[in-house]
Amino acid sequence: MTRRFPPAAADERTMLTGWLDVQRATVRLKCADLTDEQARLAVLPSSPRMTVTTLVAHLRWAELSWFETSFLGARELAVQDPLELPQSPDASLDELLDEYDEQCARSREIVAGHEFDELEAWAPEGLDLVSLRWIITHLLEETARHLGHLDALRELIDGTTGY
Repeated sequence: MTRRFPPAAADERTMLTGWLDVQRATVRLKCADLTDEQARLAVLPSSPRMTVTTLVAHLRWAELSWFETSFLGARELAVQDPLELPQSPDASLDELLDEYDEQCARSREIVAGHEFDELEAWAPEGLDLVSLRWIITHLLEETARHLGHLDALRELIDGTTGY
């Protein structure tokens, strides 16, 4: 996916989905040219579970969890967050990135078929139902926050920096 910034005078849907897509595309850019060995390195002593592979797997999980499990109510698709599992994903970085891209495409389809004011079909007990607008905004924040983690990991792994 190529990064394309949304038009400066876009409507709300174009703006929010456009910026989310910019963040999604940046995930792949941050992972470019890493070997599987490098992508599995835990370089933050205080966060041994945080590797490039677990972050990519977590971002896929976040897309699945918010758009399919919560918004559509497909609770049978619920899986555990890879950042909470005791082991790293077995898949290669390329496989994880492809799975992430496929999940993002599915998320785009879901968003295209619904209004921003629609509420999710399911929320964990004790939490209020949120709108699709809230979910998109949260995923924008979540993805951008983890891009900061990928920035730090990448710099510590091989010195690569940049937006």
